[in-house]
Amino acid sequence: MSRNQTIIIVVGLLALTATGGLYLVKSQAPGGKRRLVVSTTTSLYDTGILDEIEEAFEAENPIDIYFISVGTGLAITHAKRGDTDMILVHAPSKELTFMEEGYGVCRKIIAFNFFAIIGPGDDPAGIKDLSPTEALETLVEKGRAGEAIWVSRDDDSGTHSKEKGLWATAGFDVSALREEDWYKEAGAGMGKTLQIAGKFEAYTLTDVGTYLKYTEEGLVTLEVLVGAGKELINVYSAVAVNPEKNPDASFDDAVTFIEYLVSDEGQAIFSSYGVDTYGAALFNPAVELLKTGTDPVTAGWIEEAAYFDGSECPQQFRAGKTELYD
Repeated sequence: MSRNQTIIIVVGLLALTATGGLYLVKSQAPGGKRRLVVSTTTSLYDTGILDEIEEAFEAENPIDIYFISVGTGLAITHAKRGDTDMILVHAPSKELTFMEEGYGVCRKIIAFNFFAIIGPGDDPAGIKDLSPTEALETLVEKGRAGEAIWVSRDDDSGTHSKEKGLWATAGFDVSALREEDWYKEAGAGMGKTLQIAGKFEAYTLTDVGTYLKYTEEGLVTLEVLVGAGKELINVYSAVAVNPEKNPDASFDDAVTFIEYLVSDEGQAIFSSYGVDTYGAALFNPAVELLKTGTDPVTAGWIEEAAYFDGSECPQQFRAGKTELYD
């Protein structure tokens, strides 16, 4: 059995174990509070920002939030099975499918940051400051020559979706690349993937938020070599489970939480979280930017990456909650 297969099986067993406890999670809440179960991407959870959001939200509402941290693909699967009440994810194409299949409503864009291609400081492949496409083309060449290693998330997460899209734009088929020795697969969350890439002195794609946190904690020594820009925009959204699809979902409480995330108070947490520790926020608030267009270039990147038919949530998916879009 290969190393990649072993990693994937272990992660899958852990996910299955977590799933077995979801009924208990949804049925219990302390102090008579209502329980809201949210499946979320690891890149939000691992940074710690959700702890701060949870504390502030619960101080004002009789709702107990329980986060299930997994890749975006599994987060959506949990919601489709009725295990969770809403999702916080960063894969627009998957979010659209989730809504089109009738499972998701009331989508709101809540924040953004950027992906980055990171690697060893001495950059043996020589990709520093290239465009993402040029960098990946170079990595294939150097990888095949035995001069570079790539580590893929390979977990159906939002980051993995972005990675596959970047490879496709560069003209490569991931299903073919994964058969090559220099292309490794973690089958794990962002933090673990960063550590695996560090162990191999390899290159990988990461969200900037998780990267900064793990770097500050001394868990990663790889450096950002290709970052920011239109191709690497990373947009986070909240989507409630459709009560028509799952009448047992805590729809009203999910909407209450979404309203908090896009409120001035919720957005202020995004704008400040990480500044004292890292010198910059790990996530950027998106609501005011999209509403006012104060930075039309970045707003345009977000809209191109994460709008559907000119909207963050087309009319047919708003479930009557028009106030979210005023």
